[in-house]
Amino acid sequence: MSDSEEITEFGSIVERIERGEVPIKNIERELICPICKELFTHPLILPCQHSVCHKCVKELLLQNQDDSFGTDAGSECSNPGSPRSRVPSPSMERLDRLVRSGSVSSSPGWRRSSVTPRVTSFPCPGCQRDIELGERGISMLFRNFTLESIVERYRQAARAAVAIMCNVCKPPAVQEATKSCMDCKASYCNECFKLNHPWGTPRAQHEYVGPTTNFRPKVLMCPEHEMEKVNMYCEVCRRPVCHLCKLGGSHANHKVTSMSSAYKILKDKLSKSIHYLISKEEQVRTQISELEVLIRQTEENGQLAERQAHEHFERLFETLQERKTELLRSIELSRNRRLDKLRSQVEEYQGMLENSGLVGYAQEVLKETDQSCFVQTAKQLHIRVQKATESLRTFQPAANPSFDEFVLDTSKEESLLKDLSFGGVPDPPMIDLSQSRVYNEGLIHWRLPEDSLPTDHHVLEYRKVPAKDEEESQWHLTERVHGPSTVVCDLDSDCRYAFRVRSCRNTIHSAYSPDVSFHTPPAPVFGFLFNEKCGYSAERLRLSKRKDSVESMAGMAFLLAADRVQTGSYICLDYIIGDTGISHGRHYWAFSVEPSSYMVKVGVASDSKMSEWFHNPRDTSSPRYDHDSGHDSGSEDTCYELSQPFTLLTAGMGKLFIPKASHTAAAGDHGSRVLPLPQRIGICLDYEAGRVFFYDADSMRCLYERQVDCSGTMYPAFALMGGGAIHLEEFITAKRLSYM
Repeated sequence: MSDSEEITEFGSIVERIERGEVPIKNIERELICPICKELFTHPLILPCQHSVCHKCVKELLLQNQDDSFGTDAGSECSNPGSPRSRVPSPSMERLDRLVRSGSVSSSPGWRRSSVTPRVTSFPCPGCQRDIELGERGISMLFRNFTLESIVERYRQAARAAVAIMCNVCKPPAVQEATKSCMDCKASYCNECFKLNHPWGTPRAQHEYVGPTTNFRPKVLMCPEHEMEKVNMYCEVCRRPVCHLCKLGGSHANHKVTSMSSAYKILKDKLSKSIHYLISKEEQVRTQISELEVLIRQTEENGQLAERQAHEHFERLFETLQERKTELLRSIELSRNRRLDKLRSQVEEYQGMLENSGLVGYAQEVLKETDQSCFVQTAKQLHIRVQKATESLRTFQPAANPSFDEFVLDTSKEESLLKDLSFGGVPDPPMIDLSQSRVYNEGLIHWRLPEDSLPTDHHVLEYRKVPAKDEEESQWHLTERVHGPSTVVCDLDSDCRYAFRVRSCRNTIHSAYSPDVSFHTPPAPVFGFLFNEKCGYSAERLRLSKRKDSVESMAGMAFLLAADRVQTGSYICLDYIIGDTGISHGRHYWAFSVEPSSYMVKVGVASDSKMSEWFHNPRDTSSPRYDHDSGHDSGSEDTCYELSQPFTLLTAGMGKLFIPKASHTAAAGDHGSRVLPLPQRIGICLDYEAGRVFFYDADSMRCLYERQVDCSGTMYPAFALMGGGAIHLEEFITAKRLSYM
């Protein structure tokens, strides 16, 4: 399609929209207020460009403060009805009464034209963005007259059979309106319009349109300057403004354009966007068809899942019912056996009573006078009586009334039922790089997706990343981890390790997280805290309670010190060192420097030189004197080497400054002395070799190395000037605190 054909088609589409040929009944969803879920009534445009009914905004504000006053007296841009009418509302009259009675202060903050609740903020129901209305409240919001007109056209289309009647005709001869006057804000039939707008009068010049119930002002007025017309558009706030807003109001420093230019640009953008959407109509219909298929599949699969879950629970109920029947039957059988035994024993003991049972029978036998007959019967009877007598002496119930052996412990089954869940594959976790740290031990953190189901445990795996021509090593598994992190011990120095983690739920494992690699430091971790006893200035430096952070305060003391500086001297540095020294071996520590720091120096210091240097009375070599002028003279290294106990690298203002005579380990860094400040800086001191190395602690790239005199005990050293802060790594301080 040629450019001219595209322009013609584009123009026809825009004309169709402007003429209203697009079916308005299909856009109802765009005309519903997100709060009341009804068609917009006097919609207001919020700063986030969403629209809300005027009454809904008032209700939102009143919800935040029950005893607040209404805001019925706003500007024409926000209040329904006549644009310039100021009809006192009940809330306004109530306020006047309170002011006259002294209940409310009549200070300048209370203005009759801008009475608002004290709480004027609420979340936008469309985007949840916090909306702050300011002192003028709802009066600061424009009415969305365009949306009002569309809503009115929609209502008319919905009730096409209902005509708009003349507002002047007397009943019962009311005629159907043919015109509506935008100045009189009334609808007229032909005869009434001629009578109320006679030729040769000012009313004849009124603007009229077709019959409508939506009357909006002919000119949009500024809500801040109510007598000024809106004639410019603020591109920063994305709202119309007047010339006073630009000259000295809240938009003085904002970029504004003319209203005609903004109209042309915005209309062109909207038209092109609509043209693009219309051109993609077939694609949209195809995607709608796909979505309808997905909806149908979702319904079917959901019903299938419900049936399967119902069947599973039915089987569980059947199994529970069977077990319930069996266990209750066994209890019943045992109970009956015990009752039979106890009842037999009762009958036996009842026979021992006088004139009953065994005793009564024995008494009758004793009445026998024939000796041979008596002996014949009494022998067996005597044995029975002896047994009864013995049972009296050793009374023992025939059955145990306790049913302890039939007590059920269902705690395990209840726990299993509570943990019953769908056996889907859990989502894989993601390793959190911002919280993970790897030294000679690795602290690995991970997180689950927000909508993932709970997991039983996690498994972390790690392996050493092989160098060239090396075979891949096997993955090592950690123990089951029930939290979001774990520690991996005994990692080799100066090696790269890969880590991955997966979740488990109901014996089903998720996929592995993407592999994440970390480079271990070239030496074991050295733990320390800041020490305020050597060179520490309490006036300019502030230590945290845990002594793991130090902050330089560029306050009055700094200004007074700068004022005392003589010509040719330099503003002082404030020094602080670690509380633990190094006298052998290789050690590594890491920290972060606030990007907004003015100047921070980091490195190492010798105790043998510090003792002499801090007590030297000369101003030029005192701890308040800095030999690094900041110029590229090349003499800084020599000056530090000869006169100071410190070997320091400079950082500040988001940059890292490499000395001119540096020999970096990384190729390609020789040509640039100014590098971006790393998020974390690492320092490695090789005491026996007498060298100190500075690293980017995240990538373990060596930024700078140099020779250092290790004649005594070496300490981590820091110096600050102006505002700035240094934070030691938690792994460094935790290692130190574990020994305290």
